Amino acid sequence: MLTVKDIAGQLKTSEQHVRNLIRSKTLAGTRVGRQWIVKPSDLNRFIKQSNFHPAPTDHPRQKSSIPTIKALSFFSGAMGLDLGLERVGINVILACEFDKACRKTIEANRPDLALLGDIWQYSANDIRNAAGLSKKDDIELVIGGPPCQAFSTAGSRRGFNDERGNVLLRYISLILELRPRYAVIENVRGLLSAPMSHRPHAKRDESKPLLSDERPGGALQYILKMLKDGDYGVSFNLYNAANFGSPQVRERVVMICNRDGQKVPYLTPTHSQSSEFGLPQWRTFASAISGLEDIDHHHVNFPEERLRYYRLLKPGQYWKNLPLDLQKQALGKAYYSGGGKTGFLRRLAWDRPSPTLVTHPAMPATDLAHPTENRPLSIEEYKRIQEFPDNWIVCGSLSDQYKQIGNAVPASLGEAIGKAILSHMKGKQVTLFEGFPYSRYKNTDDHSWEKTLKKAPVKK
Repeated sequence: MLTVKDIAGQLKTSEQHVRNLIRSKTLAGTRVGRQWIVKPSDLNRFIKQSNFHPAPTDHPRQKSSIPTIKALSFFSGAMGLDLGLERVGINVILACEFDKACRKTIEANRPDLALLGDIWQYSANDIRNAAGLSKKDDIELVIGGPPCQAFSTAGSRRGFNDERGNVLLRYISLILELRPRYAVIENVRGLLSAPMSHRPHAKRDESKPLLSDERPGGALQYILKMLKDGDYGVSFNLYNAANFGSPQVRERVVMICNRDGQKVPYLTPTHSQSSEFGLPQWRTFASAISGLEDIDHHHVNFPEERLRYYRLLKPGQYWKNLPLDLQKQALGKAYYSGGGKTGFLRRLAWDRPSPTLVTHPAMPATDLAHPTENRPLSIEEYKRIQEFPDNWIVCGSLSDQYKQIGNAVPASLGEAIGKAILSHMKGKQVTLFEGFPYSRYKNTDDHSWEKTLKKAPVKK
């Protein structure tokens, strides 16, 4: 039998919290005299049913053997990018993640990895030591997707004025200190146009043009200069994950840096929207969730006031497919706002890829509803769309799980990144498709982006 003290030690929580679990009957326990006792089987059942995982502490790598390709992961999240690299034989030996729920997920699935937390708290030497590397060990790859809200076109775009923007600079500094052969920086499309310093639109005046550090693209220019001054060659592009086998239209900037000063070729697509370039068509939502029909789905729910409209919509439809007299009623004040509002009352289509997954599928402006069932997408469907294995443990509350999976890099995109780096490392020629539309936007590759930027007038 286990005492409250024993359980608190195993769960890495307080004794009072354990007592509260027992009193609320969340954890089965028996009172003996003045103390509670719990059967080990009841504790194991609680851990399994409640998806409870203790908060891990920072620790070094558990294995002593070092793989041929030494890869370190930063801002690891739920490890979507890392899983993509694993598909091509690149296994990271260190994960660095600050978010508590993500750290539990990493520990639950990859307990042998070195696990670090706050990126500001560790030097390059600390990181090497945690990974089991000496100062002489050459690091082949560093990967990471720093928090992107500071550059998102949907937010205030504070760039490097935002603490999250400064985290990106910290990541660049660590790349230059660790000196890996290759480094990957993944981020949102907004990084391509984010300024070094943002002047709110309300404070702009046509008679006072934007200053040089307020011009679009200034943040990326600054990053590129840091890397090029460190002798890294940098190529980047905006990639739609659907072009690489993901059942999701999700566009992300991927920068690949090479210590030898050469530019790594763009990623090689494996799919296209309508079988162009002799490639298979994009994967569909139906193909992604095949086999999940008869399982228990874990999901949040829509409020009843929204469900009344969803019952009128078919697969692939959204608010504009409602009867005209219901459209204004369904959207309320949002009906008069600008934009296409395509995320309102949106049912996914069976025969197309999923839209970009968000961190909560039931927010009014970014609904992600099942094609026919009157509910948002489930955690199990989220995992399939982001290409996590079905048995991948995602820790935390339902909201935590949606957030972790929604923020992840699709595994197929991670696989494409890994293939590009391995091909360049081995000197192999890659397949290039002239004129391939990597994304729906123009001037998003490093060559055309730099040309466009040079044409823009700047006030010094």
